[in-house]
Amino acid sequence: MTGCIILFIAGTGILFYHLQSLHAEYIQHRQSIVEKQLLVDDILDQYHSVFLNMTAYNVFNKEGLKEQAIGQEASIRGEIEEFKSIASTREDRVISSRLERFSDYYFNDALPSFLASQNISDTQITTHVSDFRSQIKSYLGKLSEMRDDNVKDLTKEQSVLQGLFVGLVLIFLFFFLFIVRSIVKNIGRPLAEFSMAANEIAAGREAVISVNEHRKDELGVLSIAFKKMLSSVQEKEQELMAHNEELMAQQDELHAQQNELQVTLGIIRDNERKLTRRNELINGISSTLDKSEVLKSIVFNMSNIISADRGMIALVHEDASSSFGISDNGVQQFRDNIHSGLNFRLLQEKKAFTIRREQLDAEKGYHENTNYSYDLYLPVLSTFQEVDAIMVYSRYGTSFTDQEVEECETLAKQIATSLDKIKLYEQTEGNRKLNQDILNTIKEGIQLIDQDGKVVQVNQPFCDIFKTGSTPEQVIDLPWDKWSAEMSFQVEGDTFSRSLDEAIQHLEEADHEQRSFIFKKKETNQVIKVYFEALRYREVGFGTILVYRDITKEYEVDQMKSEFVSTVSHELRTPLASVLGFTELMLNKPLKPERQTKYLQTIYNEAKRLTALINDFLDVQKMESGKQVYEKKYVDILPLLQKVIEHLEINTEHHDIQLQIETSDLLILGDRIKIEQAFTNLLSNSIKYSPYGGRIVVRIYSRNDMLVIDIEDEGLGIPKESLPHLFQKFYRVDNSDRRRIGGTGLGLAIVDEIIKSHGGQVTVVSHYGKGSTFTISLPSVTQKEAGLNHDRQSMKLSYEIMVIEDDINLAELLKYELMDSGFHVNYFNSGRRAFEELKKSPPDAIVLDILLEEGEMDGWGILRELKVSAGFKEIPVFISTALDEREKGLSLGAKDYLVKPYKPSQLSKVIMHTLLSNSKKGQILIPHSCEEGDRV
Repeated sequence: MTGCIILFIAGTGILFYHLQSLHAEYIQHRQSIVEKQLLVDDILDQYHSVFLNMTAYNVFNKEGLKEQAIGQEASIRGEIEEFKSIASTREDRVISSRLERFSDYYFNDALPSFLASQNISDTQITTHVSDFRSQIKSYLGKLSEMRDDNVKDLTKEQSVLQGLFVGLVLIFLFFFLFIVRSIVKNIGRPLAEFSMAANEIAAGREAVISVNEHRKDELGVLSIAFKKMLSSVQEKEQELMAHNEELMAQQDELHAQQNELQVTLGIIRDNERKLTRRNELINGISSTLDKSEVLKSIVFNMSNIISADRGMIALVHEDASSSFGISDNGVQQFRDNIHSGLNFRLLQEKKAFTIRREQLDAEKGYHENTNYSYDLYLPVLSTFQEVDAIMVYSRYGTSFTDQEVEECETLAKQIATSLDKIKLYEQTEGNRKLNQDILNTIKEGIQLIDQDGKVVQVNQPFCDIFKTGSTPEQVIDLPWDKWSAEMSFQVEGDTFSRSLDEAIQHLEEADHEQRSFIFKKKETNQVIKVYFEALRYREVGFGTILVYRDITKEYEVDQMKSEFVSTVSHELRTPLASVLGFTELMLNKPLKPERQTKYLQTIYNEAKRLTALINDFLDVQKMESGKQVYEKKYVDILPLLQKVIEHLEINTEHHDIQLQIETSDLLILGDRIKIEQAFTNLLSNSIKYSPYGGRIVVRIYSRNDMLVIDIEDEGLGIPKESLPHLFQKFYRVDNSDRRRIGGTGLGLAIVDEIIKSHGGQVTVVSHYGKGSTFTISLPSVTQKEAGLNHDRQSMKLSYEIMVIEDDINLAELLKYELMDSGFHVNYFNSGRRAFEELKKSPPDAIVLDILLEEGEMDGWGILRELKVSAGFKEIPVFISTALDEREKGLSLGAKDYLVKPYKPSQLSKVIMHTLLSNSKKGQILIPHSCEEGDRV
């Protein structure tokens, strides 16, 4: 076998070597032919180029073409020499000689002759060229034939070699098959017999081994070993049969034990599932204090524990419940009937019970036969044995056992404990929130810190004082260093933390009245006073409670009071000193008449100054007490301002007061004296705070139905930080230039109060060092005029007033009062006639008496008829009667109710104010209490 393989490899190698040699020879021969072809083609192409260049030279007579043709001679001869070097056949050498001869002829004889005669059509040259081309092409053709013959020879020899190789392979395969057949016959058959015998033995049948045990090879040894093994296996089989019977008996016993263990394991797993579900229930009701989450956990886990198909828990005294497998309508139905039906039985007995009922169609699903549902009702009892919650669980097809009911009652006790804990937590949390809300309503900031300085409790005003943007919950539990540093950052100076620390450390030693300190904030300039007190619980120090009170206003008021006392002392003593001094001179010394007159004039001026100062104090006191009375009438603002300007121009020589009028609506409703006082104060201030003189412009114009008066000066101006406090009582700008000017700080406060009482507003714009502009805005009055006389004093309003009064004397008095105020008045003593006239021509307002002539329509009837009529219900009605039934009158729609006796002027003022302020639609006004005198 090995020799055959070696011979096959050697033959194959020889064939492949010969094939490679043939291939190399073919490539070498072909390369030589191709090289010759390329050289001859190149020579022929260069000759063609020479011929073409010469032809073009003959036609175009370009020297460049001639030079190119002559220049190619060297290249052609070089390639001819290269061809001679590779010529290997006789024919190659003949062509080489022919190329040399033609080159000599063409370049040495023909070309010079052509250049001399320039006759390209010379027959001899043409003949030589044609012969040359024919010989070259013939040679190229032979080279191509040689190349093709070379390919054919190579193909033939390769075919012979391939045939030899195929024959060699077939011979090798024949010997290989012969050898394999012999091996199979001598080895494979005995092995097959061994395999069959092994299968027979494995199947339990007898086996016969036909292999000769006397063979000298391995199969003989294997035959002997196999027979010994067969004998041994048969012996072992007998023993195994006996053991098998014994094991079968043991297996039956194990099966019985296994069945018992399976039952026990099932019970253990059921108990484990129950314990797991109970643990889930306990964890669910113990891990959170959220009532809704606890109720969801209870109903879900209880349904799992008792394998309920649906269930529900509902609190009895609260609208809280949770369900499993129940619709919202079912839940609401249960809640609506929680105190009736079976629930009522549970509330009375306070014991669990079960019921069996036929399933409803909605519960059957696709089942058509009669099925039953079992409901378990469980009470959840509080600590006081009251039913706090009701649990109901339903199970289809299987009833609840007594053991399950007992287990559920045990779990219900644990659920009750959890609900009690939640109830206690909610009460505690409610009390905490209530305490926090109470603390938050206190205006002062409250802070409680423990012995280590950690924040235990604060309220919202404390957070607002320090502008932390946080809530009390975010501040609680902050340590000492953090919250004290945050507060110290907002406080002026570096004494806050030190003062607080010292106060707390020496709290026991401090006197009660000294347990406080004051600090000031940087940004807002707030002044905060801190009160602190030790907090004890069962005689043990718990911490410190601190109260932060904003005393900014009190601080400012104290400062203003101190300044006011100082100012008033100066303002009062200075004129008093002059009065006393000049009076003493006049009493003790003889004086000339002119000197006495001068001194008396000084005393008079100082007395007027004192009077004005006292009047300011009295005006402020009246305004604060609400007793300031304004006699409002129509006032033309122009003469009033001219009067004030003329009066003030007398006392100044350095100021130019200019009046600019930019509107024709100059009428307002107001108290002439008070309005004059306001303008006098503002203009006096402009003169006083322009100590170096300058121009003062008073400008009058209209804007948005308001009459606006600007008073602009070129004085000292007002600092920006003082503008918000400018109209406060006793406030004076803290500046030395203004201190020497003097004043009580009441003028602007009085102006502000007067203008506001007239429904207007006073504002100021100032540029410090350049001057200020005070602006007064007052409601302007547009009236329908009945006629104007030349002095503008007989002005009449076109408002129509109907007076219904049965007392003719009182009616005349009211008529004249209203006419004096500019109204047109119609008087009626009959209610029915007045109502008929009212239908024809509705008035703008009605003055109505309640008690009219007997048999007539009384005031109540007229008022009712007016208020139910769409066309008359907007007419304002002012009741004037002796009956004190104010509530009834106002409830029926009266705008005001005046009880006789009252001042007639009060009636005209109320009517005028209502019509002008509310565009005849008015509002209910309560007249001021009447004063003594001038009563109806």
